Amino acid sequence: MNSMSKTILAGLAIVAAVIFYLSYFVVDQTHKALVLRFGDIDRVVEEPGLYFKVPFADTVTLIDNRIMIWENNGRPVQDVASQVYIVDAFTLARIKDARLFRETLGADMLQAETRVGARLDAALRQTYGRRSFDAALSSDRATMMREIRDQLRQEADALGIEIVDVRVRRTDLSENVLDQTYGRMKSERNALAQDIRSQGESTKTRMNAETDRTVTEKLAQAKKEAEIVRGQGDAERNKVFAEAFQQDPEFFAFYRSMQAYQKSLGTDGTTMVLNPDSEFFRYFGDQKPGGATAPQPAPAQPAQ
Repeated sequence: MNSMSKTILAGLAIVAAVIFYLSYFVVDQTHKALVLRFGDIDRVVEEPGLYFKVPFADTVTLIDNRIMIWENNGRPVQDVASQVYIVDAFTLARIKDARLFRETLGADMLQAETRVGARLDAALRQTYGRRSFDAALSSDRATMMREIRDQLRQEADALGIEIVDVRVRRTDLSENVLDQTYGRMKSERNALAQDIRSQGESTKTRMNAETDRTVTEKLAQAKKEAEIVRGQGDAERNKVFAEAFQQDPEFFAFYRSMQAYQKSLGTDGTTMVLNPDSEFFRYFGDQKPGGATAPQPAPAQPAQ
């Protein structure tokens, strides 16, 4: 075999290898495949494996078969009271019908995400527009997400896309509404605090009045009882004095005079200017000759 034949055979082998290489394709578990013949869909391959195609006539477009997450954040919506809120949501979707997806969107994932996102915006505005903000934060939240998902599915089915789920991740007041809400909440709390303070002051005043009345009543009762006891003591003292006076009037007068001397003369620096013949000094006089004492004045009356 001459060199010319070897060159031809080598060339044929290379051509055969290239044709063989261009005649097969592999589909894995994460993709579907569209086999296009001269730009038209020839068949759809949905199972993983090794497949063959016509070289130069067929082209293969791989389409992701996994669930995709398309985020839709910072979307302004209005509630039934026309208050603006900012909503963050995301969509779980995957390509259900590869043929329809190719026919409607040209198998363009970016275009699919844009179309679904636009429809999601409309569904969010429609759903939130029928409710108040409080409803969006209550048990209606799950119902709202189901409504949004169902509305989105109608649009997505026509594109060959399956909407697995729609979730609202965050619902916040817009900056202006947030300031207004904080101001309203602050006013409400201040009014509530003022009401509580007023009730406290009223209770304090009532308790102070009741306490003052109780103290006054107890002091009056104690004073009354003290006066009664003091009166009883004075009466008992006068009774004792009267009995002592009746038993020995002269000794009683002498005892009373001694008490008067002690009170008046027992203090240092006391100066008294009296007549020596005064009744006050009658027990300081000497006895007369013959053993008779000086005439004594009448005995003092018992103190009252």
